[in-house]
Amino acid sequence: MKFGLFSHIPWPEGTDQKQILEELTNEAQVGEALGFVGIWMAEHHFTRYGLGASSLMLASYIAARTSTIRLGTAVLVPPLHQPIRLAEDIATLDLLSGGRVDLGFGRGSASSEYTGYGVDREESQERFQETINAIKGLWTTSNYSFNGEYVQIDKANLVPRPLQQPHPPIYIAATRSSATMDFLVSTGHPLIIGVVLDTENALDLCRRFVDLSAKAGHNVPMSEIPFSRYVFVGETEEQVKSDTEAALNWTVDMIQWRPTFTEGSEVNEKLEGWRNTRTETPPNYDYLYDKRCIMGTPEQCVAQIKELQQQGIEHLFCNFSFGALDHGKVIRSMELFSKEVMPHFS
Repeated sequence: MKFGLFSHIPWPEGTDQKQILEELTNEAQVGEALGFVGIWMAEHHFTRYGLGASSLMLASYIAARTSTIRLGTAVLVPPLHQPIRLAEDIATLDLLSGGRVDLGFGRGSASSEYTGYGVDREESQERFQETINAIKGLWTTSNYSFNGEYVQIDKANLVPRPLQQPHPPIYIAATRSSATMDFLVSTGHPLIIGVVLDTENALDLCRRFVDLSAKAGHNVPMSEIPFSRYVFVGETEEQVKSDTEAALNWTVDMIQWRPTFTEGSEVNEKLEGWRNTRTETPPNYDYLYDKRCIMGTPEQCVAQIKELQQQGIEHLFCNFSFGALDHGKVIRSMELFSKEVMPHFS
């Protein structure tokens, strides 16, 4: 079983942006030494939910400070990018990192990000598909042309080309949209699962994808799906809950708060003010602990991961750093996971 790291790079009130990025880099360095195979970063814009607005630049920074850990995007949002520029940037990162890039693409979830970029979200599905197809074509075809509704390319020769051939591995996120699932299945690329779905719903989505992939003749197995969960390991369950409750609550509050902005964002607002006035509450901590997390003592985490493995999951990505969790506690949790959990799956 493969274990990796994931972060949406949260920026809670009262924390320092540069310190957060340096701590993420340190997480990648420590993770590499502990045997984690990759670190995946989310792209978000205009929000404290995540500092990954330039996730490829951040991945390049991490690449220069590591040697073997793979660099993943979970996810890049293609409709917010110029296709040729994105293809060039990814190819450059793949070269600089020695072929360590893994690509997750998705349409994103926040309308405010599309509004800020001046892109109509109603066009996102078509832009999403055209951009991914155009990028793949640029990586693999000389004198490449593409004539779509939103993307036009005339006899382009991409320089540089990626080191990995024919291109870096591609994964595609699909949750609610049948059109995205249909596109994903048609491409033959694996599904990628984020942390925001309950585990059982995420597994149901995986099973549906595997079935559709088989019917389409691609036969992508469950074992190739990167599956992400919030993860934290401690000496006792009580200590784990004490360390993570506020951080996990902040995370789900942000997931609920962000979509309430039709213009601007929550960056200059106070979360506590919204908490005091909201009319709908998100899932409580105990629900999240049971439904979206792998948390507890090493023994409890081993048991939970074995349940996932029995369902066919072999590619688990761990979101250790969420909310305003102390970086030292994150690293200690990673070390305990590596020492006491990972050997059960070697």
